[in-house]
Amino acid sequence: MDINAGIIDQRLTGIMQEHAEIIQRIAKNDLVKQRSLSFVLLCVSVFLDISLASAGDLLTEGGNDAGVDALHFGEVEEGEFTITLFQGKYKKDLSGEANFPENGVKDAIQTVMTLFDPHKQIQMNPYLKPKIEEIRSLIQDGYIPNIRIILCNNGKKWNQQAETWIQQELGGSEQVEWVHLNHATIVSALQHTKSINDSIQLHGKAIIEDFNFRRVLIGKVLVSEIAHLFDKHHDQLLERNIRKYLGLRTNRVNSAIHDTLSDTEKRKDFYFLNNGITMICRKFSHNALQGEHYRLRIEDAQVINGGQTCKTIQQSLKSTLLDDFSNTFVLLRVYELEDKDQAFVQDITYATNSQNPVDLRDLRSNDPLQKQLEIGIQDLGYTYKRQREDSFSDSHMILSSVTAEAVLAIFRKKPHQAKFLRREHFGKLYDEIFRELNAAQAVLAVLIFRFVENARKRTENSNATADYPFLPYASHYLAMLLGKIMLRQHNFSIQQLNHQNFRQLLTDFNENGHHYLTQAILECNKALIGLYGSRPISLQQLSATFRRGDLLNILENS
Repeated sequence: MDINAGIIDQRLTGIMQEHAEIIQRIAKNDLVKQRSLSFVLLCVSVFLDISLASAGDLLTEGGNDAGVDALHFGEVEEGEFTITLFQGKYKKDLSGEANFPENGVKDAIQTVMTLFDPHKQIQMNPYLKPKIEEIRSLIQDGYIPNIRIILCNNGKKWNQQAETWIQQELGGSEQVEWVHLNHATIVSALQHTKSINDSIQLHGKAIIEDFNFRRVLIGKVLVSEIAHLFDKHHDQLLERNIRKYLGLRTNRVNSAIHDTLSDTEKRKDFYFLNNGITMICRKFSHNALQGEHYRLRIEDAQVINGGQTCKTIQQSLKSTLLDDFSNTFVLLRVYELEDKDQAFVQDITYATNSQNPVDLRDLRSNDPLQKQLEIGIQDLGYTYKRQREDSFSDSHMILSSVTAEAVLAIFRKKPHQAKFLRREHFGKLYDEIFRELNAAQAVLAVLIFRFVENARKRTENSNATADYPFLPYASHYLAMLLGKIMLRQHNFSIQQLNHQNFRQLLTDFNENGHHYLTQAILECNKALIGLYGSRPISLQQLSATFRRGDLLNILENS
């Protein structure tokens, strides 16, 4: 038995037990399918760096799945978006010798061809079809998809015949990236980062000083020095980098870095055009008597910002082995931190990362508005998480990210922005969402949003979508309508909702939530009829309608 394969198999047993509800929803009582699905769940969680519970929402397996076991697509950014498709093949044989099946590769190729052709018909299950049609709708509107195919197994990569098919069908497309994920790479990602001790050659003078009881160094290094460091230590420098590097073809920032390095003139100014690399270590040392050009010794080193830059430098220099990079430098920041500084490390990681989008929740976590909400929500009997939370199972836990999404949809009446502009919730939309927001409004919005989302998930494989095909796309709108209906029932405005009447509204919601949701669905359906009349509406049209906010004026006046 392969040791790593055995480790993963053991972990799957735990997933099957701890996340039985997610697994059995699709696999029922079939233990073989349960284990296979648990493997997919683990792969999605590790690759996308999300909780197992969040990964469960991405599962699409279950007959007529077009070879797609899980699907994720990110937000549109500058006219592009990234689709990540997962297909898992798990074998009872734990030797780890089997190749990824050829038929699985064929299915993945066919799925990609289907995605790029919005008019192509294919049988799909109710978990997959709404997502595919939403992607097709985005493509129809001119947005460019970048696709990552993640083929997962507890064995070896696909064989040469499968590779030939990939190259013949999709090899010429820069929009499609193929990734193999197996037991060995998963275990590597899950393991605690090994201590890395090495040295880095600096060029010119460096700034080294003590600051707030911590040592700081700022200097410059050749890009070839960074490439050598990563050739030697690989992704151990990036803490589970398996999910962090976005690739050259599927990330615009990385492509721009690569283009700069490939240009013989532009690369000379790389130091000025790049945000640099931030590294932490337990200790660094140098020969202070030397004055400049230090050989910097680092112990227990990790790159916490600039990982994309590092990996792109490594890849770019491999593809241009004969080029001269003797005058191509990059900024390096090194912080000497102790184990007790882990919270501070997290702050640095997010605050310094500006080349690729970051989650701004942590940056806003100490904002007075967030602290006020935390206190107020606690007084209502709930716990508010100002910073990111990997997972939660407590119904009394209120996440700041969900709060922002729910409030923007329900009480700010911008459901399309709530869903499609999540990146801006703690950026450009922050004041609009949180200004003058009290704890009662925040908690009620989250409870309504959760309720509607859970109802949506239950309808995916039911007759409800036959009667109301818009349901997979409308949860943010339905949450808005439910909140509006409930406040109207009590003759309250949003400004009147506070801690004094919170329990009254909460009791009403718990007793009549399903009734209010039914009303919301009927109002939404009526609005669609008002917009399109009696003519049939495709899922692509429905997706675009809710994405653009076409119904808002009609619903506002209803």
